[in-house]
Amino acid sequence: MSDLEIRPAAVGDLPAVVAMLADDPLGAERESPDDLTPYTAAFERLAEDPNQHLVVAVREERVVGTLQLTIVPGLSRKGATRAIIEGVRVHADERGSGLGTRFIEWAVDEARRQDCQMVQLTSDNTRTDAHRFYERLGFTASHVGFKLSL
Repeated sequence: MSDLEIRPAAVGDLPAVVAMLADDPLGAERESPDDLTPYTAAFERLAEDPNQHLVVAVREERVVGTLQLTIVPGLSRKGATRAIIEGVRVHADERGSGLGTRFIEWAVDEARRQDCQMVQLTSDNTRTDAHRFYERLGFTASHVGFKLSL
């Protein structure tokens, strides 16, 4: 993994990032890699917010992974700050290489650096392999999540 760089995403990384978001059965239904317009607008909003960290993993000048880390200050749990991990994707060629573990370790380390007391994430019910992966890294399925599409 020494040849791997984890760095903030740049607008030029969007084609690779969106392609990874679309590269599974769930993403194929909800992402549009042929039209980067909405992703570019979202990228600009993320770049302006110091609590948003959209990062990419790069190997040999090629984007091979992405994730978003959001820092959320709060009042509950005695004013605890949480980190939320979203949009974790690893390029198909890199799955099983240890990149996913390295990526989550980076996110947890960054959350600690930002004085977070908790790291949380959600994972679609159908992603059973991902659930085993997160549990192996110490996450517990302690809550039930709900979503409302608007």
